[in-house]
Amino acid sequence: MSRGLSGGRLVAAVCAAQVLVQIGAFFWPALLPGMIPLWGLSNSEAGWITAVFYGAYMLSVPILVTLTDRVDAKRVYLFGVACTIAGHLLFGFYADGFWSAMATRALTGIGWAGTYMTGVKLLADQVDAKLMSRAVTGHAASIGISGALSFSCADLLADTYGWQAAFILAGVSASVAWCIVAFSAPRRKAPAPKPADGGALFDFRPVFRNRSAMAYAQAYCVHTLEMNALRGWGVAFLGYVALTAAGGRWHLTPAAVLTALGLIGTVASVLGNEGAIRFGRRKLITLAMLGSIAVAGSLAIFGTLSYEIAVVLLLAYGFVVWLDSSSLTAGAAGTAEPSRRGATLAVHSTLGYAGGFVGPLMVGYTLDLAGGMSREAWAAAFLSVAALMVCALVAFHLMRPRELAGDRGS
Repeated sequence: MSRGLSGGRLVAAVCAAQVLVQIGAFFWPALLPGMIPLWGLSNSEAGWITAVFYGAYMLSVPILVTLTDRVDAKRVYLFGVACTIAGHLLFGFYADGFWSAMATRALTGIGWAGTYMTGVKLLADQVDAKLMSRAVTGHAASIGISGALSFSCADLLADTYGWQAAFILAGVSASVAWCIVAFSAPRRKAPAPKPADGGALFDFRPVFRNRSAMAYAQAYCVHTLEMNALRGWGVAFLGYVALTAAGGRWHLTPAAVLTALGLIGTVASVLGNEGAIRFGRRKLITLAMLGSIAVAGSLAIFGTLSYEIAVVLLLAYGFVVWLDSSSLTAGAAGTAEPSRRGATLAVHSTLGYAGGFVGPLMVGYTLDLAGGMSREAWAAAFLSVAALMVCALVAFHLMRPRELAGDRGS
């Protein structure tokens, strides 16, 4: 291993950087209820601004993450952080409507592509195989923590200083993350291994032929669709229920609920990976998918009856949605050919964020096609997500992915 931090310290440094760089990732959906009337947006337009972040990620990640099979992941990661810094600062200083918001959120999406899975690859290149599964879980936990804090931070900063200042401060936070990785993470000095078949860098055919990795990837696609639909519209959904349903509003604002949801999800992700090791990865993922289907269906039927019911069901949804998050990514990374791990993570992430792109759009268009926010419209949105998860569960079982070394039953 090259000079610099190693083992657990490297994992801790990268995870801390991920919290700082991703803290502003969900400022837009957190502030969505106020931005829609401020800029005169339709639900579909608001969905596009949310979705373009994932669309830019989806288009960028095959290039940026695959490059880490030949280029030091640290260099790609720092490029991604720089894009994140620029995206947040430009949004804070210049965004004033649909098109400027689209452009700056797209730049931030490119930054996410250069930091999320490249962070996983950076760790995979530096830590031993025994530590890798837990390193991936810790990395996913750091993303979950930042995502959770993003909602409350956006709410607090926007209320205190205005929404522009919130995005500018997110850019400053990302700048600190750039410094942490630039000055503490070691460089990969050993040359990257060449694929056994001598294939070209951007030849993804061997990745698609890896049935096990693709099983985890297709499940991750619908998992991310569900996750981003929830994060993208959760505040707006709770705001609707608070205004229209019977019962008190509790003391938790919608932004606070989404923060709690993200923190619960982070714990669930860590517990899920440990459960996958102890009980079997396929069993854990199946349990999480069944839970998602059940809770999404419950939200469709009962979620708009009262604010209290909506909060409880959303928090339960966060637990089951995140339960298999790191298990799916660790499954794809762990069953990949080592010389194609970057390409495999690129495909895994591209499929995931294709789902992440569709999720917020699907909800926005469902609401508009139903004539605007209503109990029936929200029920249709949640049932659509549940139906896609049923399809993903069937496909996952038909493809029968492998367990990882150390998983029960491997």
